[in-house]
Amino acid sequence: MRFSAEEIQEVVRMLNEEDLDIRSVTLSINTLYALSDDERKVINKLKDLDKTFTSFAEAVDKVSERLGVRIVTKRIAVSPVQIFLETVNNGVEIAKVLDELAENSGIDYVSGYSAFAERGIGRGSKRLIESLSEAIGSTKRITGMINAASTMSGVNADAVKEFVRQVFAMNPTSSSRVSIMANAPPDSPFVPSAHHGEGMPNLMINVAVSGPGVIESALRRNSPRTFREIHEIIKASAFKITRLGELIGKKVAEQMGVNFGVVDLSLAPSPKQGDSVAAIIEAMGVKMGSHGSLAALAILMDAVKKGGAMATSSIGGLSSAFIPVSEDSIMAQRAEEGYVDLFTLIALSSVCNSGVDMVGLSKSQGEEKAIGLVLDVLTLGITIDKILGVRIIPVDSPPGSTVELGGLLGKVVIMKLKDADTKIAEFTGFIPNSIKRIDMG
Repeated sequence: MRFSAEEIQEVVRMLNEEDLDIRSVTLSINTLYALSDDERKVINKLKDLDKTFTSFAEAVDKVSERLGVRIVTKRIAVSPVQIFLETVNNGVEIAKVLDELAENSGIDYVSGYSAFAERGIGRGSKRLIESLSEAIGSTKRITGMINAASTMSGVNADAVKEFVRQVFAMNPTSSSRVSIMANAPPDSPFVPSAHHGEGMPNLMINVAVSGPGVIESALRRNSPRTFREIHEIIKASAFKITRLGELIGKKVAEQMGVNFGVVDLSLAPSPKQGDSVAAIIEAMGVKMGSHGSLAALAILMDAVKKGGAMATSSIGGLSSAFIPVSEDSIMAQRAEEGYVDLFTLIALSSVCNSGVDMVGLSKSQGEEKAIGLVLDVLTLGITIDKILGVRIIPVDSPPGSTVELGGLLGKVVIMKLKDADTKIAEFTGFIPNSIKRIDMG
């Protein structure tokens, strides 16, 4: 991979003036070597990962320093803990061991306290889901995900109900580290959905790029007058951002002597000014949440994917755009103003992979309405065959208030659920899979 002098100068400007960074470098690890029906053996084998965790952290720091590129977080993805819980009972102890390894080595998150329950809740997934609140609440760096829906299998409403029950028992910081998904990919570098999926090598580096500020600046600087010009500007910026992400990923993989996996093309915001996906929409002349937002977001998505695909053949993860309400300062502001509500988020999810992400819900409105919200999002995912998720933050505060979580988590806006009573939570079993399964043969 070669960069021209002009391209290097442009990337330097992006890094210094437009908040370009690498959102995360994730080491995906096959931890199934530690499987055993003896819990102590599992724990002891997992402890042997300390050198791998440390060497990964050192490799990321070396590459970041050598290239002068800020890497926001270092993450580990492990094999779904559900698999371990087929034969042992205590997932919480596994979570605590991984959390300690992360803390000692300077890893920001370990993802993989996860289960796949789209067709049913088996022994391992049952143990994991029922321990989710305790495991996440007793750790600081562990993240978890329940894949409760897929285009091929449908939606498991029983898993949805148990997930909501667990999340309502968590504090806000803990609930920010868990999600429920439809069609979760096996190679995502983003938490909480990341895990070491089937068919992957023992060790693999995946990269999550960022750079919404770069795209916003390019649009404002060039003042496009046509949709095609907007598309071309975004596409060119996405190409440069992705090239940098692939360079970082390959250098870290080379430093460790492991496989390089994928670049996740997703644009990921942060609460700081100039790092907002919603601001890109507004740079197109559309106030986020007003009419035209869906069209603008669809243009953004298509251009990012086409530009990124030109820069790398190693595309994976979610590769879309995230609009987590609390983590995007403009999204949070528009939610407070009433432009963005829950149905707006569901509509926008039809062209991006956010779903309903980092949204506060008042516990006073009840679990039943929250279950209905999750079912709406997951059903959309299987109907249009998309990766979608829900990350809700239940709090004691009333709708319309805010809760500060700080850091990358930002300000959580407590959104109002519809007041109408719903009995959908009383039904059990499955929402059938989409007709797309028949189309797929």
